[in-house]
Amino acid sequence: MSGIGERLREERERLRLSQAAFGEIGGVKANAQGKYESSERFPGADYLEAVAAHGVDVLYVVTGERKPLPSASLTVEESSVLTHFRVLPEADRAAMARMAAAMAEMNLKTS
Repeated sequence: MSGIGERLREERERLRLSQAAFGEIGGVKANAQGKYESSERFPGADYLEAVAAHGVDVLYVVTGERKPLPSASLTVEESSVLTHFRVLPEADRAAMARMAAAMAEMNLKTS
């Protein structure tokens, strides 16, 4: 069974963020992020709240269980993007995912 640190790393990698960028979201330095991921230290509620606001599945990080989001939680814009994404060939979907991750990371660095 994986622990909180491993699941936190998994979520960071899912969002395609470096430890430094992910730690910045949570208000900590990259070395603290590394300690969270290696389970040397455990994040506090303020950190978890901050990363949740950026798309981290905190319930999964804490419990190891993913809960599907209801489709009603998607905005019209998000639903449209998802509909278009699903009809793309696999190579184009991969390119779109990389582009979205790069844009999100760049946005985090400038905000």
